[in-house]
Amino acid sequence: MHKTLFAPALALAFCGPLHADFIDDSDVSLTARNFYFSRDFRQSAAVQSKREEWAQGLMFKAVSGYTQGTVGFGLDLYAALGIKLDSSDARGGTGLLPSTFGNSGPDQFSDLSGVFKAKLSKTELKVGGFIPKSPVLLSSDARLLPPLFNGMTLLSKDITNLTVDAGQFNSVNYRNSSGNHDDFIAANYGVSSDRFRYLGLDYQATKAITASAWRAELRDVYRQDFIGLQVNHSAGDWRLAANLGYFDSSELGSQRAGNIDNRLVSGLLSVSHSGHGLKIGYQDNHGRSAFPYLQDTDPNTANAIQILEFTRADERSWQVRYDLDFSTFGVPGLTFFTRYVRGDGYQVAGQNGKEWERDIDLSYVIQSGSLKGLGLRWRNAMVRSDTSVGDIDENRLILSYTLPLR
Repeated sequence: MHKTLFAPALALAFCGPLHADFIDDSDVSLTARNFYFSRDFRQSAAVQSKREEWAQGLMFKAVSGYTQGTVGFGLDLYAALGIKLDSSDARGGTGLLPSTFGNSGPDQFSDLSGVFKAKLSKTELKVGGFIPKSPVLLSSDARLLPPLFNGMTLLSKDITNLTVDAGQFNSVNYRNSSGNHDDFIAANYGVSSDRFRYLGLDYQATKAITASAWRAELRDVYRQDFIGLQVNHSAGDWRLAANLGYFDSSELGSQRAGNIDNRLVSGLLSVSHSGHGLKIGYQDNHGRSAFPYLQDTDPNTANAIQILEFTRADERSWQVRYDLDFSTFGVPGLTFFTRYVRGDGYQVAGQNGKEWERDIDLSYVIQSGSLKGLGLRWRNAMVRSDTSVGDIDENRLILSYTLPLR
């Protein structure tokens, strides 16, 4: 974040008159994340047989309330540090650490940012660094530190049941680097641009139903429209949900990625009862092109999971997932899920291709004692793909703890 943003924000926070809400509504925390990542490439022709690294991350967050007055002002601060614990030139490239492989890369990387914000009624204007979570830009938290997108956002809830969300980003701090980068990279295409902007509308038709319409643009690369419907319904001890989405993506401006022709249908249905949960997902790509999105973000689609995203041109995929919450059986804090996704219909060197991924995820959060709040998570995945991804066995071990400072 530029120093010019900090100057008025700091003056506001420490010199101006403060309303009690500026302090009382603040939240300050420090999160520690210890991450071990191991990816084993099973095919005999693999260029690299294994990627394996171990790292420690620290994230400090301070979120203020707003000052008094018709227009309230506030300030959020964010600082993050990633530390290499183990790596080598032969085992680098996991995405936990800077992109230079192994011991030749730096031993640590960091980020310092913040948000200067103003609020009028139920409308908030913010300038700074963001970790966006939207259908068209979903910041990925699948490695040591999340990426940070720098720019401006406007969020308004002044109209009953309607949320308007707009923004523009001009640079990004990738999840394994220090400092900002002016170029956003379009995943699946490998081209870049210096501006990403979006506009979204979410309308809560009833307590159980929310409809969405969004548009995103990566300048001179792609335009993407999204229409979504979310349904959540409770019937006694049963919980029913549906998350349906349709993306329509095409080329934009000078067409740095060439012609883009992609229409993606995504659907995830779920039912849960007494600690058990079942999810069924379907995803279908139409058109001649792969699904476009930004590097270090996750496609907000049903079958974008731990390793594979199933977003290739003409690819269809199906998912089945089972969840279990052990609190029903007297073990609060322990959760488990397993899922299987299979995709086909795409072409590899003129031949029909197919791929599948199986995941196992086991998590436990200590509920009492001196280690209360410490989370332990094991993520295991197996992939078999006809593409260059090949055959993969992967394990991730994650220890995390958040210390509330206020």
